[in-house]
Amino acid sequence: MAGSLDGLLVLDLTGHLSGPYAAMLLADHGADVIKIEQPGSGDAARGMPPFVNGESAPFMIWNRNKRSVVLDFKQPEDKAAFLALVDRADILIENYRPGVMARLGLGWDVLHARNKRLIYGAISGFGQTGPYAGRGGFDLMTQGMSGLMSTNGPEDGPPHRLPIAISDVAAGMFLAFGLVTALEARHRTGEGQFVETSLLESATSLGVYEAAHYFATGTRPPRIGQQHRGSAPYRVFATADGYITVGAAQQKFFHTLCDLIGAPELKTDARFASNAERVKHNNALCELLQAKLIQRSSAAWLAALEAAGIPAGPVLHYDEVFTDPQILARDMVVETEHPVTGKFRTMGVTVKLSDTPGSIRRPAPRLGEHTREVLDEIAARPGTRAAE
Repeated sequence: MAGSLDGLLVLDLTGHLSGPYAAMLLADHGADVIKIEQPGSGDAARGMPPFVNGESAPFMIWNRNKRSVVLDFKQPEDKAAFLALVDRADILIENYRPGVMARLGLGWDVLHARNKRLIYGAISGFGQTGPYAGRGGFDLMTQGMSGLMSTNGPEDGPPHRLPIAISDVAAGMFLAFGLVTALEARHRTGEGQFVETSLLESATSLGVYEAAHYFATGTRPPRIGQQHRGSAPYRVFATADGYITVGAAQQKFFHTLCDLIGAPELKTDARFASNAERVKHNNALCELLQAKLIQRSSAAWLAALEAAGIPAGPVLHYDEVFTDPQILARDMVVETEHPVTGKFRTMGVTVKLSDTPGSIRRPAPRLGEHTREVLDEIAARPGTRAAE
C-alpha cells in the first residue's frame, strides 16, 4: 500500500543526525528520498560505531528507505545533475551552517527561482538569523544552552547531558512537521517556501514546564531530580529488586495508592490534600511512599498497581525494550535485509496511519549505490516539473 507521501521527491543533503532523521520520517511515509553525498566519505555518520561488517549501525537506523547519489558540486557536470534533480523535487533538506548553500550558488533564492514549487528545509545549530546564526552547533552545545542540562540529573551536582541526542532528534521531528505543513500550504498557493528550525530552538521548546515556572514566577527553575514540577506523586521508585515508575497525581489514583500500600492516613494528611499541596511537599511524600514500595518486588507492585488501575510501569534496559511484547506488537522492531550486513534489525515506524501506513521498504544505502540509477532517471525524463 502506498504511503501518504508517495510520489514526492525529496533531496536530502544532510549529514549526522538531525537532517537525516527529518528525511527518514518523510521516507518512511512513502517519499522518494535521494541522499546526496560527497565523494569519498559521504555522510560523516557512516564512520560512527558500532559497525556490522563495516557498515555503521547508527547510520543504517536513520537512513533507511533512501537512495544514495554521490555528487561533487565543484564539478560542472555533477552540479548540473543536481540542478536537474532540483527542477523535479518537491522538498530539499540541508543542515549546513547558514550561508554555505548560498556560497555554492545553490541557496534558497536561486533554487526557488528555478522551481517555484520547491519547499526548502534547513536545520542549523542556532537558526538563520540572530547573533549566533554563524556559529556551528551540535547537540551537546544546544542541550547546554537550552536549559536542558541545568535541570537534568540529581538535585545536587554538575549539569547533566541527556544521553540521547535530544536536540538533534527534536529538530528533525520539528522540521519534518514544518515541511508537511508547507506542503499543505502549497496545495492552496501552488508555491513552495523556506522552512527552517534549529537545534537550540528545538531543545528550548521541550522545556515546557520549566518555561511555565520562569514565566509565572520570574525565578530560575530549580533542579528537582526525579520529582515532577507539576504532578505528585510522579516519579521512579526503588522496589525490593529494581525500579518502577508510578504516576498517581490524580486524586482518585492517589487515594487508591494510599490504600494499596497500606497507608490510608496519607489521604487525610493536610500536606497531601491536593496535587498542588503534594507538589509543594513532594520530598516528604516520596520518602513515605518509598518506605512502603521498597518492601516488595517490582513484579508484585506492578501487578497490584495494574489491578488497581494506577498508571505504573517497569524501568527497562534497551535489550528489554526491544523484546517487550508491546513494542513487538506495535511493530517497533523491523528486520531488513542489507546487501553487506545481511539481516539487520531497525526501529519501526512510530506514527501509524490507517489507510496510508508508513513502511520500511529498503535498507540504508551504500555510498553512491543509486548514482547511476538516479542519473539514468534524469536522462530518461527531460524537462522540469516547474515547467510542466
